[in-house]
Amino acid sequence: MRRNQITILSLLLSVAIAGCKDNDKIGDGGENPPVENLENYSKEPAFVFGMPGFENLKITTLISSSDKLSGSPEFVFAGQPDGAGFMKDDKSDGFLMISNHEITQSVSRVYLDKNFKPIKGEYIMDGTGGSTRLCSATLATPEEHGFSAFLTAGESGEESMVHKLDPLGSVAQRSDKNRVKPALGKASMENAVPLPKDVSNGKTYILIGEDQSYGSSHQSAGQLILYVADQQGDLDNGKLYALKRSNNDYTETNMKKGSSYDVEFVEIPNAKNKTGKEINQANIDNKAIRFSRVEDVDYRKGAGNGREVYFTATGQSSDGKTPTEGLTMWGRVYKLNMDAKDMLKGKLEVIAEGDSDPGNNLINPDNLCVTENFVYIQEDGDSYYTDAKHDSYIWQYNMATKTYKPWLNMKHERNNQDWQKAYNQSGNLQKFGSWEFGAMTDVSKLVGIPNTFAVNIHSHTWQNDKFANADGSGAVTNKEGGQVVLIRNVQR
Repeated sequence: MRRNQITILSLLLSVAIAGCKDNDKIGDGGENPPVENLENYSKEPAFVFGMPGFENLKITTLISSSDKLSGSPEFVFAGQPDGAGFMKDDKSDGFLMISNHEITQSVSRVYLDKNFKPIKGEYIMDGTGGSTRLCSATLATPEEHGFSAFLTAGESGEESMVHKLDPLGSVAQRSDKNRVKPALGKASMENAVPLPKDVSNGKTYILIGEDQSYGSSHQSAGQLILYVADQQGDLDNGKLYALKRSNNDYTETNMKKGSSYDVEFVEIPNAKNKTGKEINQANIDNKAIRFSRVEDVDYRKGAGNGREVYFTATGQSSDGKTPTEGLTMWGRVYKLNMDAKDMLKGKLEVIAEGDSDPGNNLINPDNLCVTENFVYIQEDGDSYYTDAKHDSYIWQYNMATKTYKPWLNMKHERNNQDWQKAYNQSGNLQKFGSWEFGAMTDVSKLVGIPNTFAVNIHSHTWQNDKFANADGSGAVTNKEGGQVVLIRNVQR
């Protein structure tokens, strides 16, 4: 992410989950698709386009910050929409979209009609309740995970925590600061991702990415954290662990692409009652791997595949030119295979990295979307590295061939004066990586249209005073806009 930087539902409900939920084949039960057609619902044009080889992608707009919704004309869809979850609205023939907005520390709920058109919006958490920047998020469901919650992670320093929200909860709770879960730890966290119940054996496993940069006050750098509880849905009484190599080597760059490494999760004792600073020290003492900002985490979809986990190390550089010793600068994507007999052990490998071809390959991979056969790697290039040679991409990694290629790009129209006037109020759009991606979410089964995904966009340079204080709390007055698009013909 930028560095300036359920109520229980019926099991019959169709649900889409941030991080790409596995969806069954459409229509095999003779059901009529709930959505007849998807159209451009925003007044703004789509901010993305398919890369060469992916011209068959069909992209339509869902919502932008400038849109006025008929059921709530004063509602503003805040900027930096990051984590998201989609679900059927059990009180209508429509749907719900739950989105956390990173910079405004808030979570919105947008009501969609039967054709998936946004018609009303409100905030179930505002900047006062959020307290910290809310990075990515995951909608946990009884069908997939065995419990219900919208988990959104705070990332404003090492004392931040994970919030557990009811996506159907009252807006009267929007300023409530007490919906955090200390047992999941305190850290600058990116996402909290429960593993599916078909691999959890009645327990709760939640993987958390900590994206703290290395520094004199935080020497453990970024961690891959695991929360484990003996009962599904228990977010209060479990234990917390961090990933380490079995040989105690904690240096990230000592691991090379093409090799596999034995790893295990080591406990952080009494983590629920520790401060973030104390957890940081425990990770140093435990020789946990010091990754360069663990951002998003996701697991492979399909029955029994949930122990195959992917996560990013976004990378860091103090000056945009020089790597920090022992840590990736341009970023990496890791695959973790958790042992079926003991999920606290596993094998770790690097599957993609940008350091060997600076500026041309990966640039600050951030969010991930993992399907049955592909990993969609979403970049956050607004670190503005001097040698960056492309804007923020989404790359498509093919699990079978172990290769990846650019899939989606940002539409910046740098030679179009009208575009610049409309979407470049900050003046930074000339830089590569000025915008970034948020969640990519599989909505195929929900809308009844195969291979359909939603993608969130942080259009940082698009700024308007009308977007400021979108949640009405006054806690954050950032005035960036954002957008969500729907993309069809996505390979899964």
